[in-house]
Amino acid sequence: MKKGLHPEYKKAKITCGCGNVIETKTTVGDLSVEICSACHPFFTGKQKLVDTAGRVDKFKARMEQAEKIKASKQPKKKAEKKEENVEKLDEKMAEIKKELEEETVDSKSEEESAEKPNSAEASRDK
Repeated sequence: MKKGLHPEYKKAKITCGCGNVIETKTTVGDLSVEICSACHPFFTGKQKLVDTAGRVDKFKARMEQAEKIKASKQPKKKAEKKEENVEKLDEKMAEIKKELEEETVDSKSEEESAEKPNSAEASRDK
């Protein structure tokens, strides 16, 4: 093997943003990282967002605002349509009830007139 061709392999410390320090060997030397296995959400099961300039907060605010707008628009339209349909059906039911009452009254008066013979007819039959 040629001498001076390969870099020196030495002990190094990797320091995480959470404070965790890992000792290993590397050719680079000491390293500093933002996320390690001690604080990564995959390994911890906790959600941790790395926020750059408040982007996550801005996004969440926009999403909440969009949900409020959707919630305020859709149910009102459906509710108004349902109310209109209910009112129309109530009007139709009232009309049908009136028609049935008129037919019942008319049929009762026809039956009564058919059952009672006229006095002129009764005197002729005798």
